[in-house]
Amino acid sequence: MEGKNLLRYLFFLSAIVLLLFFTLLNLPSPPSKAELLDCTTSSLWCTPKNRIQSKNPITKPNSHTADVPHHPLDPLTLTEFNRVKKIIQSHELFKNSVYALHSVVLEEPEKKAALNWKKGDPLPARKASVIARARRVSHVLTVDLSTGEVSQHETNQYSGYPTMTVEDMNSVIWAPLASADFNRTVIERGVDLIDLSCLPISTGWFGKAEESRRLIKVQCYSMKDTANFYMRPIEGLTVIVDLDTKEVLKITDNGKNIPIPKANNTDYRSSVQNSYQRLVNPISIEQPNGPSFTVEDDHLVKWANWEFHLKPDARAGAIISRVMFRDPSSGEMRSVMYQGHTSELFVPYMDPSDAWYFKTYMDAGEYGFGLQAMPLDPLNDCPRNAYYMDGVFAAADGTPYIRSNMICVFESYAGDIGWRHSESPITGMEIREARPKVTLVVRMAASVANYDYIVDWEFQTDGLVRIKVGLSGILMVKGTPYVNMNQVNEQENLHGTLLSENVIGVIHDHYITFYLDMDVDGSDNSFVNVHLQREHTSPGESPRMSYLKAVRKVAKTEKDAKIKLKLYDPSEFHVVNPSKKTRVGNPVGYKLVPGGTAANLLDLNDPPQKRGAFTNNQIWVTPYNKSEKWAGGLFVYQSHGDDTLKVWSQRDEPVENKDIVLWYTLGFHHIPCQEDFPIMPTVTSSFDLKPVNFFESNPILGIPPNVEKDLPICKAAAAASA
Repeated sequence: MEGKNLLRYLFFLSAIVLLLFFTLLNLPSPPSKAELLDCTTSSLWCTPKNRIQSKNPITKPNSHTADVPHHPLDPLTLTEFNRVKKIIQSHELFKNSVYALHSVVLEEPEKKAALNWKKGDPLPARKASVIARARRVSHVLTVDLSTGEVSQHETNQYSGYPTMTVEDMNSVIWAPLASADFNRTVIERGVDLIDLSCLPISTGWFGKAEESRRLIKVQCYSMKDTANFYMRPIEGLTVIVDLDTKEVLKITDNGKNIPIPKANNTDYRSSVQNSYQRLVNPISIEQPNGPSFTVEDDHLVKWANWEFHLKPDARAGAIISRVMFRDPSSGEMRSVMYQGHTSELFVPYMDPSDAWYFKTYMDAGEYGFGLQAMPLDPLNDCPRNAYYMDGVFAAADGTPYIRSNMICVFESYAGDIGWRHSESPITGMEIREARPKVTLVVRMAASVANYDYIVDWEFQTDGLVRIKVGLSGILMVKGTPYVNMNQVNEQENLHGTLLSENVIGVIHDHYITFYLDMDVDGSDNSFVNVHLQREHTSPGESPRMSYLKAVRKVAKTEKDAKIKLKLYDPSEFHVVNPSKKTRVGNPVGYKLVPGGTAANLLDLNDPPQKRGAFTNNQIWVTPYNKSEKWAGGLFVYQSHGDDTLKVWSQRDEPVENKDIVLWYTLGFHHIPCQEDFPIMPTVTSSFDLKPVNFFESNPILGIPPNVEKDLPICKAAAAASA
């Protein structure tokens, strides 16, 4: 009896603890057995027992050892990476030499060959494009995987160095510890060496003193008592290191009077939070029949009327190719875009002081946007029923490795409306029609040191593609003696915002430039600026004095297509196929619809802006050139700006009715605020690629409305466990 009484007591105590727990979290009480058995109650709970799961879960670990290419644009397989490694090892350039492979990717076949290929055809010859360094010299190579032949390409015409390898970044942050002067300086600043965490910071280019060798600057932080070491900078301490030899060249400490900010309230990890505020109940989209999309042959995504090829990339992050849409009226698969991806990111900080002036990052060309992509977190980064795609990349010695869960694909429904109309009662017609908007999202997230970028390609059933960029992560901050704004002289420029005691968030910009090789119903397209201009009526013509008129101007050359956005001088920007017309005679097309964005305000002669000159305009149009995919140039690290989108565009080549590439730069000005401390809520902006006379009418007119029987429900617990 005593044992039974003890059990009853423990059960009773547990119930009280649970009740207190749910009360404190402001959550509803757990469901009763009756609620679980009755799926018609208004307070329905979905639990792991009664939830209907997808019949075919599509996430699984993959060793990739059995991967084979199925499509001309499929990335290199594990086997092919190993083949490249073996060929390079035996090549004369690298025998008996220390070398590093900075990039190993598929050398894509000629565009015409890829367009003409159909499933079942033999694949074009598989080749790898390799960027390597040996004996302080950069080499660009093509490796034929079937013959083993290696072709070498000219690299001396432009300045700059290849993207850093992961090994470069990992090894250089330890280099300062070989210096007794550095170690002594750190200890004098009050930081134990065991608590030291350092970052590799690209130097940019500011003159001849930085030529002839790869340089990097290393700055350090204290990670004592926090994982968020970014908030504890050893301000003013900068070490210049030779990236090839790891030799410490110079140590500067201009911050001896600046304290290390305290660790209080800087850690963002869930495990160290003192309390949680459950503001909303958990939410999830249930798909009883599984997702509506498929991924065939590892890279071909099909959803609704869309079809496209998707692959991870070490530099771009994600590359989307051969984007096609099935016309609902004709059933024809129609081309929209040949290829699209992130081309470059430019992040200049607005502090000209010695420890900050060089912080003008180009995250794709210097660090590798895809190399910095971390595994996505299921249920938080991506919802249930997401499909995950791994990246396979090459280490500096050529050994392949897997970046798991690098990209996710999922369907999204946020209660948005695809289209609707309700008729007014005055008409006597009782009409209420609405259709839900479900979209397909392709997502990758890169953590480039402190900053996190989320890039979404969102496909809608009406033919629109929305490209969205989210910024989150942690600010790069500056140490300061100030603990309150009342200590700051009004004339003093902090170059940012005092976020916490001894912490300044420095003003900076983000520019993300996208490469968009539009192929609207074919490769030969034209760029049309549809300008809205004010017209005035003639005296006596109308009670109106003014109205707007759309004036179409077809860009003849690249110069005509350089666009700076102006709110009070608006235009639409169309990419049309002049040889394809709708039933009523309009050229079929897509238009670029900018969302919220920012323009670069730096002086055009400022060295960082010369390198980032691709942000001088929001829109550029260039003729297709297979070698011109990276807006900052092939070799961005320490480049002088002599191989950028701006330079290519100065050729002013014809772009009318040609195979053209559209470039768009999405921008953010960021003046930090206290809500960004210690980690930033995500801020987003986007732009659209929207059909404009591409279809004969609304392409989603025929989709049915939702009805109750179509929607997911929970089974009774008893039935689910049966």
